[in-house]
Amino acid sequence: MMKRRLCSALVLGCALIAVVFIAGCKKSDSSGKQVINLWSFTDEVPKMLDKYKELHPDFAQKYDVKVTIIATTDGAYQPALDAALAGGGSGAPDIYTAEAAFVLKYSQGDAAQYAASYSSLGIDVPTALREADIAQYTVDIGSRGKDLVALGYQATGGAFIYRRSIAKDVWGTDDPAVITGKIGPGWDKFFSAAADLKKKGYAIVSGDGDIWHAVENSSDQGWIVDGKLYIDPKREAFLDLSKQLKDNGYHNDTQDWQDAWFADMKDAGAKHPLGFFGPAWLINYVMAGNSGGSKPGEGTYGDWAVCEPPVGFFWGGTWLLANKDSKVKDVVGDIIKWVTLDYSETGLQYYWANGTLNGPGGTKDTVGSGTVMSKSNGTLDFLGGQNMFDAFVPAGQFANGRNLTQYDESINNIWRGQVREYTAGNKSRAKTIADFRQQVADNLDIQ
Repeated sequence: MMKRRLCSALVLGCALIAVVFIAGCKKSDSSGKQVINLWSFTDEVPKMLDKYKELHPDFAQKYDVKVTIIATTDGAYQPALDAALAGGGSGAPDIYTAEAAFVLKYSQGDAAQYAASYSSLGIDVPTALREADIAQYTVDIGSRGKDLVALGYQATGGAFIYRRSIAKDVWGTDDPAVITGKIGPGWDKFFSAAADLKKKGYAIVSGDGDIWHAVENSSDQGWIVDGKLYIDPKREAFLDLSKQLKDNGYHNDTQDWQDAWFADMKDAGAKHPLGFFGPAWLINYVMAGNSGGSKPGEGTYGDWAVCEPPVGFFWGGTWLLANKDSKVKDVVGDIIKWVTLDYSETGLQYYWANGTLNGPGGTKDTVGSGTVMSKSNGTLDFLGGQNMFDAFVPAGQFANGRNLTQYDESINNIWRGQVREYTAGNKSRAKTIADFRQQVADNLDIQ
């Protein structure tokens, strides 16, 4: 999911060679056990199944889990998964995963016909969603019409992750309740805060990519409406927001996922930025490792907090789907329910939220179930002891899951590139939009 924790895939020439192993079971398929095929693009879900087997010994005696992992790098995962789904038979996936960048293809788009409804897996969907308190945006993304066909285990609603010391220097406090009122709601207040920060020599963010996901996922419509390219006014406004950041020197003009962006997480950039926009995974798997330390007092580690962003958004996530032609739907249903909807203290999400999946002391993360987070300990040393769930539970409720398309990854890359050309002064606003439309037409045959 996203650009984090990507599992290595073996690529031989032009062929896709999957890493296949029997998860936690030394016996071959000839042992008489029934095979469950799991396809994923990281080893995250396969490792969860190790815990499932530990908790369900009867399952381990009856079933082998055959895992195929192909990374999303170089576009390898989707073509291989598509071929396996279309081919059917004993090698077809029983369970497969999809990330936010392309999940709509499998839940609502070109490959949605392969997905089983969760109700056909024996899950009482309305009751399970209500009792687990699942954020609506994840349900919207995973629904094909009225049927739920995909759901995640993470919550990826976004917050504003900011530096406590900078907030204190500029506004005299690092209280999240106060800072959220300084930076929002809305972009006007955000840019007013940027002006305050500039007077003290600070940036408000590292680069325009830091606000893009908030802009993208707060829009009312997606890139495709009635089969045609559509530029939502909120997304078109990114041209102006990005230019305003650059022209006023409110950021360091970095690009996300580049070295300079990572450097800004530990104060190695030209101006120290107040913060970054993102979900809990950005804190855990990106910012913490790039903070210049591993405990409070080292680098920027421990000098961070989270608050409500100017606009609600989400970023990333992994959804689980089941094959409608699976011969083991009842067992697949039990697994998927344990991962995505079980809110008990022996469900995957409780272990995930409390960092105890592999024993005490692991990484705490936000999860799909608000019920689980309400009874879990989300305090992080990285956040100066703040309970991150206080900010991220409502963040999931603010997010919008109805503005995605299956083409978002490709169209976003084209859009972001054109916006950079515009803010650099290389073309006019009208030319930027015209070139964007032409590139989408040329690459995706969407007018």
